[in-house]
Amino acid sequence: MLPAFFVSHGAPTFPLTDAPARSFLEQLADRLDRPRAILVVSAHWETAAPSVTVDTVNPTIHDFYGFPAELYAIRYPAPGSTWLADEVAARVQEAGLPVERVADRGLDHGAWVPLRLIYPDADIPVIQLSVQPDMGPEHHLRLGEALAPLREQGVLIVGSGSFTHDLSSFRQYRDALNAPAPDWVDEFARWMSDAIEQGRTDDLVDYRRLAPHAARNHPTEEHLLPLFVALGAGGTGQAKHLHQSTTHGVLRMDAFAFGAAA
Repeated sequence: MLPAFFVSHGAPTFPLTDAPARSFLEQLADRLDRPRAILVVSAHWETAAPSVTVDTVNPTIHDFYGFPAELYAIRYPAPGSTWLADEVAARVQEAGLPVERVADRGLDHGAWVPLRLIYPDADIPVIQLSVQPDMGPEHHLRLGEALAPLREQGVLIVGSGSFTHDLSSFRQYRDALNAPAPDWVDEFARWMSDAIEQGRTDDLVDYRRLAPHAARNHPTEEHLLPLFVALGAGGTGQAKHLHQSTTHGVLRMDAFAFGAAA
């Protein structure tokens, strides 16, 4: 059974940079059985209610501006999956949550950036599920728990966000790819990592009150919420810290696996 993953997708230029986190993602597929399909929960699709994509072939969304032209030339035309969209919708509804189906959306860079590094051939069916930033960590943990049985059907569940994500500080570090992380970034990441590896789920749900510098590292929550989906989808199995590094000083690029096969 495949684990559920949380990965940090970095800045939009991440596919063009030589960084340790990129090398980690490029080698990740070698450590996994090939999935039947992939469900990505990306920080870059925010909706009021859980929504799932139902595209036959996924368009590539370049949801950013002011970056090198070669970035806009990248395409990731992975097929969609009606079967997986139906399964996700059914399980979300069984959990007592509403769900909407959305056609002609495509994959945003929170989805295609990490997937292009992990599975560059774009030959595995992919769908996306949205986040609901107004509903917080507990809602997304519950959402992940509803999706956990999909792992038994060969589905790879990927939460894609950022372990730290303060854009106001990022602008100061934009041209400093290898700048060291300031203390307020590392202290938050260390608290989160310890809580994850120690199975302190209640503390994680309450991270905004308990973790040091939580609001500074995440002025808004959308980039951390995919972690809670992956955590819920992993069930009661072991959590494993697969990677940690920093890009642009304030973007921690940590990745975790959740579940018995981690």
